Amino acid sequence: MTGDPMIEVRDLRVSFGEVAAVQGVSFRVEAGESFGLVGESGSGKSTVLRALAGLNPDWTGELRVEGRAQGRRRDKGFFKSCQMVFQDPYGSLHPRHTIDRILAEPVAIHRMGDADARIERALAEVGLGSQFRYRYPHQLSGGQRQRVAIARALILEPNILLLDEPTSALDVSVQAEILNLLTRLRAERGLTYVLVSHNLAVVAHMCGRLAVMNRGRLVEELDAEALRRGEAREDYTRQLLRASRGYDRAAAEAFRDFA
Repeated sequence: MTGDPMIEVRDLRVSFGEVAAVQGVSFRVEAGESFGLVGESGSGKSTVLRALAGLNPDWTGELRVEGRAQGRRRDKGFFKSCQMVFQDPYGSLHPRHTIDRILAEPVAIHRMGDADARIERALAEVGLGSQFRYRYPHQLSGGQRQRVAIARALILEPNILLLDEPTSALDVSVQAEILNLLTRLRAERGLTYVLVSHNLAVVAHMCGRLAVMNRGRLVEELDAEALRRGEAREDYTRQLLRASRGYDRAAAEAFRDFA
């Protein structure tokens, strides 16, 4: 790998009071890559993503995005280039705003102009017709709301999408549609993704490489092919892999806590 990575995280540490939520995490993501952060609830993966997104200012270490060191406060240019899609599409969309207003707001904030054409194009890109434009979030299904959330992120023409469990709040039947949409958009736009998930199957489908987190630490980094072949080095990763294949009583009884 040559040149600056799109994202570089070095010795990231985040604490909430006495609790060390992230402990010395380091990784890098190349331009155009889809990189996964996987682990159980409470492993620290979403905390890493929020620090990277500029949503949690209480961290130490080094964060570099597009070759530039990032401080605790980010400028408008950062937020135009690096957008986040959240887990709960209903909670992340203003319930009293139409889809039109939700999509127009970032265009206005960043003074991009031509809002009408941008909104129409963003909706079309995520598979929603213009008939959705003047609806409210409660009039949409969960999958449609998540498509709107993705359109809102894309409307600023970012280079990076940070994806925090983007399908876990959706019905299983809709999850694959959203994952396939995200895969297509990355290919078409040359986007760089960091995807957080507790589901190894989702990460293996979406990502070329992944890092496994447990209790705030990065315990293993491997590529998706090695994961599919069952070549994980750490017992914790192998346990997560068994869990992702569905409930198995013998496997469940063999689960242990990795301190």
